[in-house]
Amino acid sequence: MEKYLECAAVSGTHGVAGMIKLKSFADSPEALAAVKTLYTKEKDGTLKEWKVERAFVHKGAVVVKLEGLDDMNRAIAMKGTVFFADRDSFTLGEGDFFVADVIGLPVVDEESGERIGTLADLITDRVQHLYVVKKDDGSEFMIPGVGEFIKKQITEGDGAGVYVRLIEGMGE
Repeated sequence: MEKYLECAAVSGTHGVAGMIKLKSFADSPEALAAVKTLYTKEKDGTLKEWKVERAFVHKGAVVVKLEGLDDMNRAIAMKGTVFFADRDSFTLGEGDFFVADVIGLPVVDEESGERIGTLADLITDRVQHLYVVKKDDGSEFMIPGVGEFIKKQITEGDGAGVYVRLIEGMGE
């Protein structure tokens, strides 16, 4: 499991003092606003640490003032930059998980134990999550992220996988 997870991307600036707006990849903008240290990936793959001086949610975006980012021109140049956070910066509730931990897991029929495919993506910007499953023949289909279809997710160990119950025609 990755220690540092993609958590946001710069969508624009806020004001003239170098504040940036972040599009949150977290479950809620409030969860991202509580993070005290963010990281960007340098060209050589190392992480650069950014201390968060203050953060708040404004119109669905997270507005952040980073230590050392004090002018509008530098803030504008950061548009599109992806930020990472240490997974330990977030508190998971019962049944919560990191998307990065389930992508690539086998998708398994709960009743038969038959492998259906691999979880290729998890679309989270909807009212309900959509699980994108890639079958061995390369085709894809989606499963609504509700308890009727997604029975359990095991992210570690021998039984790791997304266990599902499909209705007739769903995976075709």
